[in-house]
Amino acid sequence: MDLCCTHVKNPNLSPLLLRNSFSERPFSCYLAKVGSIRPEDGRLFEIRVASRKASSLVVRAMGKKNHDNSSSSGNGDRSIPEGDSLKGNNPSDGNKSNDTASQKPHLIEDWREFRAALFAREQAEKVDPEAHKQGGTPQEPKPLGLKWAHPIPVPEAGCVLVSTEKLDGVRSFERTVVLLLRSGTRHPQEGPFGVVINRPLHKKIKQMKPSNPDLTTFADCSLHFGGPLEASMFLLKTGENQKLPGFEEVIPGLCYGARNSLDEAAKLVKQGLLKPQDFRFFVGYAGWQLDQLREEIESNYWYVAACSPNVINGVSAESSSGLWEEVLQLMGGHYSELSRKPKKDM
Repeated sequence: MDLCCTHVKNPNLSPLLLRNSFSERPFSCYLAKVGSIRPEDGRLFEIRVASRKASSLVVRAMGKKNHDNSSSSGNGDRSIPEGDSLKGNNPSDGNKSNDTASQKPHLIEDWREFRAALFAREQAEKVDPEAHKQGGTPQEPKPLGLKWAHPIPVPEAGCVLVSTEKLDGVRSFERTVVLLLRSGTRHPQEGPFGVVINRPLHKKIKQMKPSNPDLTTFADCSLHFGGPLEASMFLLKTGENQKLPGFEEVIPGLCYGARNSLDEAAKLVKQGLLKPQDFRFFVGYAGWQLDQLREEIESNYWYVAACSPNVINGVSAESSSGLWEEVLQLMGGHYSELSRKPKKDM
């Protein structure tokens, strides 16, 4: 049995794939301008994102002092937040500098986390609407934890598709969570595809007696069912700041590959840059035509959600069986209630 195929293709192409059915804007919100966001030397600047209601979410960053006196809009712009860069400024500003440095604002490196914070604030406003009517301050939402998930309107690379009760009884997708590796919007002739990430096969690669010599490096890695289509893939955890040429990033810290990149993956392990445990191998994958997935979502076969990297990277062969329930519970509201419903009798 050859665990990996050379190419990942959707076998059923259609002229409909030439039309992009999805909106390019993954999240809709009202952005209110607050003056200029151009940082001055050593001072905080802020971007204020206001909802349609009274409250707003403020993201602060530090403008690094520019010793070359070059314009912040030119090549000399180096507005990197540095909490200690204020030391040694004008003594008259000493108290302000110390107060600013002590704030240590949280830096959001992934735009998905920023969007999740906006979503959490909107949900908090819905729970406490009376505070707005009376001109009061609504209760602040809880800070995002290491694990979060929330619904999004359209699929995007790195999101998850969570099967609904309509797929109960469909063996390939019943109570599955599919990590979407590509949304199909970048390459019109290629539909969306991904892998099921909560179906361990309880087998190791060495038990399948693979013919590919590169797979011997990963002999003790567990296998997962990735989907009903014939092609196999792997995911690899790279660390948040590590970029690996030859592998496509799905979300920060997670890339994927197929047979044509398997030899490069084996080299990274032999060089000590990665460990075999950083890889997850999938037999098969899930793929759609572009309009096909859109129609399945509109027909309520799938919930579409954005998840934190910890939700996806934390999945193992032992813990993946409860991932469907975990994602729905993190999404909250009626999704959480659905996670406790028994399967439909088919």
